[in-house]
Amino acid sequence: MAHRILIPTPLRPFAGKRDVVEVEGATVGDALLGLVGQYGDLRRHLYTDDGRLRSFVNIYVNDEDIRHLEREKTTLKAGDTISIVPSVAGGSGTAVRDAPELTRDEVQRYSRHLIMPEVGVEGQRKLKAARVLCVGAGGLGAPASMYLAAAGIGTLGLVDFDVVDSSNLQRQIIYGTPDVGRRKLEAARERINAMNAGVNVVLHETTLTSKNALEVLKDYDVIVDGTDNFQTRYLVNDACVLLGKPNAYGSIFRFDGQASVFAVKGGPCYRCLYPEPPPPGLVPSCAEGGVLGVLPGVIGVIQATETIKLILGTGQPLIGRLLLYDALQMRFRELKLRRDPDCPICGDHPTIKALIDYDQFCGVVPAAAHAQPAGGGGIPEITVEELKAKMDRGEDFDLLDVREPNEFQICRIQGSTLIPLGELSRRTAELDPDRDLVVHCKMGGRSAKAVALLQERGFRRARNLKGGILAWIDRIDPSQSKY
Repeated sequence: MAHRILIPTPLRPFAGKRDVVEVEGATVGDALLGLVGQYGDLRRHLYTDDGRLRSFVNIYVNDEDIRHLEREKTTLKAGDTISIVPSVAGGSGTAVRDAPELTRDEVQRYSRHLIMPEVGVEGQRKLKAARVLCVGAGGLGAPASMYLAAAGIGTLGLVDFDVVDSSNLQRQIIYGTPDVGRRKLEAARERINAMNAGVNVVLHETTLTSKNALEVLKDYDVIVDGTDNFQTRYLVNDACVLLGKPNAYGSIFRFDGQASVFAVKGGPCYRCLYPEPPPPGLVPSCAEGGVLGVLPGVIGVIQATETIKLILGTGQPLIGRLLLYDALQMRFRELKLRRDPDCPICGDHPTIKALIDYDQFCGVVPAAAHAQPAGGGGIPEITVEELKAKMDRGEDFDLLDVREPNEFQICRIQGSTLIPLGELSRRTAELDPDRDLVVHCKMGGRSAKAVALLQERGFRRARNLKGGILAWIDRIDPSQSKY
């Protein structure tokens, strides 16, 4: 029997860049084995070394969650569609304090809300009384915070610690060219107050950690998750569950977006969807994989919409539902989510009763730990200064670039050979395992995976360029364009 398997954007480079693959099989397990039989590079993304299907890879059949079943033994019927959803990530109203009266100016400003029976004067007063925290003032936080402010959220908290970079301007619409180099939170507050001076903007210029998260989140009614790494995403989820705060979740990558509402009583949390994170480096960040500039606008506005519905207590929030958006195909899909009774944080018998070490949980180690010599058990590295010295001495070695062709067109290190990471496993014969080999990408993540793959195939003299081509441009060749 033939079945369609829908391949998500992060995995397409390892599936011949295809978004749909047809396979045969009587069960889900058979179909997945058929898939990795066609595209061997997918195996390490879907299966552990001992052959188990990874827990952070969710499998749906005809948009139905099958995790409560024995996933791989689930029987398939002719024409069934399998969706792979990896982590990349009825309203009762939130409890808000006494709602203040609206001023005459506010009545005029929010008049289009007031004439809607689902909002009305009482609903607008709820919005004015509400306190919402946006964790992250970047791609998702920028549109979400602007629309929440425009809607009349009384207190809007922002958590971030970064400065505005010119590469942010393609999607982080709260900032403009004059803001480059400024602290993000300062620029964001200025923009929000210029739009709506009635919003109290509270700045939390800090890295959210296990030590401060509960204190930062405790006074807010709804948390908008605009984070860009798995450590903070699990941290926000767990803090929301422990505090009983709804989590308006969103995530983005290239052309794909996800949105849901987690940590509402009786509903699932982020851990119910993804019990554990992917290994470090397996899922590229937006900085390495890219993101369509308008995509965070779509997902960020959905997060803002869900937040407003939760505060008003109206409509059907995305509780128990995962909304998937494919901008390239202009297609929305909805998958059902179930609360996992065995979830360690929100289940019937939780084992996580306090915030944990999320770097350790996600397998993140200090950068210095990666720089180990060959044979030391880690990924051997070389700095850009050491690479430049090798070049100046005229040493004989190979330089491999594992970025995509479109990135190679932007900037390159002279003398490098391009083999994209997704093609490397089938093109290793083009490389000499007995020669010194320096591998690089944009920032060092993909090239570290490439070196690990090459080590498995006998390339004992391969090293990763620490910091990638961005470090090369910063410290060696500033004449090239950064991206």
